[in-house]
Amino acid sequence: MTFWSLLTVNSITFGGLLFLLSAGFSLIFGLMRIPNLTHGSLFMLGAYVGATMVGGLIGISTDFWIAALVATIVVAAFGAVIERFLLRQLLGNERAQVLMTLGISLMVADFCLMVWGGDPLNMSTPAHLGGFVRAGPLAFPLYRLAIIVIAMIFAAALWYLLDRTRLGAMIRAGVDDAEMARVVGIRVSRLFTIVFALGAGLAAFAGVIGGPILSVYPGLDQDMLPLALVVVILGGTGSLLGSFVGSLIIGFIYNFGQALLPELAYFVLFLPMLLVLILRPQGLFGRQMP
Repeated sequence: MTFWSLLTVNSITFGGLLFLLSAGFSLIFGLMRIPNLTHGSLFMLGAYVGATMVGGLIGISTDFWIAALVATIVVAAFGAVIERFLLRQLLGNERAQVLMTLGISLMVADFCLMVWGGDPLNMSTPAHLGGFVRAGPLAFPLYRLAIIVIAMIFAAALWYLLDRTRLGAMIRAGVDDAEMARVVGIRVSRLFTIVFALGAGLAAFAGVIGGPILSVYPGLDQDMLPLALVVVILGGTGSLLGSFVGSLIIGFIYNFGQALLPELAYFVLFLPMLLVLILRPQGLFGRQMP
């Protein structure tokens, strides 16, 4: 019973991290119509920045949550620069944009390897979130439960942003029909920058809070990017609900697959994506892209 309970908590925790990573990815894909292949690198870059500050590698150890905030802001600003000064120069040329994001991803990976080396960095769990929470005979890691709560708070905040604010209405209009949004006076180019920065910041924040669980190492970007792609394809581009549901599904499939069918873990992981591509290409909650 303990094994199954812990595996369930770990699956929901990993699903929460995937949601923070894939929500911005899905909105970028839905609005800009390009798969942002830098997203895994932004996750890794945020994790490295956070690990550097928390571990005292800059000469002084910083509070975990301050480090997470700083990493989020830094990577969000980096994402805005990428969109404004690089991707916008290739507006309308989607293939070139995809190649651009791939090139930036490789450059970020090399930059991280040059600065932080090839050895993994371990991040300590925040002191006030160490230990376990007991429920009868069961004990659950407090930090993993905290990540689940954080993911739910971010999901609620993003839902409010997209469904209850003017900015959210403009983003939804741009996702549904960018050309019509331009006709009615919405500055879609500005939305591109805002959404790209938001997605980059969410990826960085996920990288920091995921650091104590996953550790930080070269190749982390390549491990996380395919999972984000699967979530977006499964849930549907531009759909926050799709990202949430898809992240939980993949979180369970990934953890239970690794534990029960390690030889077929990736087969089990990518099988739902293949089925969705065949039966419902727009995803479970997505709309057919124009």
